[in-house]
Amino acid sequence: MFILDWLRTGVSWILVQFHQVFGAIFGDSSGWAWVLSIVGLVVVIRILLIPLFVKQIKAQRNLQIIQPQMKAIQKKYAGDRERQSQEMMKLYRETGTNPLASCLPILLQAPIFFALFSVLQGIARGVPEGVFTWPQYADLLSQAQDANIFGVPIYGTFLNANETPYPTATRVLAMVLIVAMSATTFITQRQLIVKNTAPDNPMVKQQKILLYVFPLVFAVGGINFPIGVLVYWFTTNLWTMGQQFYVIRNNPVPGTPAAAAQEARRAAKAARKAARRGDAAPAAAEETAAVAAPPRQQPKRQSKSKRQAQQPKPAGAKAPTTGPATKTPTTKAPASKAPATKTPAAGPGASGSSTSDEPAAAGE
Repeated sequence: MFILDWLRTGVSWILVQFHQVFGAIFGDSSGWAWVLSIVGLVVVIRILLIPLFVKQIKAQRNLQIIQPQMKAIQKKYAGDRERQSQEMMKLYRETGTNPLASCLPILLQAPIFFALFSVLQGIARGVPEGVFTWPQYADLLSQAQDANIFGVPIYGTFLNANETPYPTATRVLAMVLIVAMSATTFITQRQLIVKNTAPDNPMVKQQKILLYVFPLVFAVGGINFPIGVLVYWFTTNLWTMGQQFYVIRNNPVPGTPAAAAQEARRAAKAARKAARRGDAAPAAAEETAAVAAPPRQQPKRQSKSKRQAQQPKPAGAKAPTTGPATKTPTTKAPASKAPATKTPAAGPGASGSSTSDEPAAAGE
């Protein structure tokens, strides 16, 4: 009983610390302050249990991975239970598997659950438990007795609803929490079986049976639990469901549908990255070409004489002699009268004779 007393003290102390925070917001006698304190208790407990949860996940993975070997041992030593146990223990040692590790979080939460149940029962009877026996927290017992949500005290139960101020409201709220608790238990177990269990696992049949047995047991037992305990159970189920969803998505057991879905997501992610690289390659090539290409030069303005000089001339035509524009005559002689050949004359008149012949050559 010493361990249970110690747990009652620890659970009630955590409740009181959260109540001091939420009581400042909602009021010391507010039911919501106590309900949120219970939620805070769940968060603290589950954070402390994360290392054990990691061990539980590893143990479950190893158990599913070595299922074929376990099945072979059971088949080989079907008539020798002692040898079968020895081989199983040897297999566990070789693979580093601890079957009990998968049960540790549940086993450790059970005493905490009963400690909370005992504290709430003490509130209902007016008998202080845990830190409520301490002088500095003596007035909190009466505040907890007055606390209610929707007119339902946190210590009320479905079976003892007639002892509460509003029996109908107590039964309705208790049933809502019982259904929510059973539904979250079912969803969590089904998620584990459907997504993170290999189809050929011999334990699938047993797990499917427990899938329906556990919610039924919780529904039947829930009518005896106080509202505060139902809130605790429902909250811890939500935590478990979210935590398990994260593990199944990011660290599934090989050979399961969750592992196949993870591979599909990785392939799709790789395809998207490849597509982005493919779209970026042409853009990079265009940018490189734009940098390497020389700047475009604007055409320079040319005079009419330069444009005429750049035009191709017909075969046999004489190139015009460049000279001052004022010396070029404005009239052209008919091409038929131009001599075929011309011998330049020596002397001062040679320059004028040559100039007079240029229009004729251009006319040709």
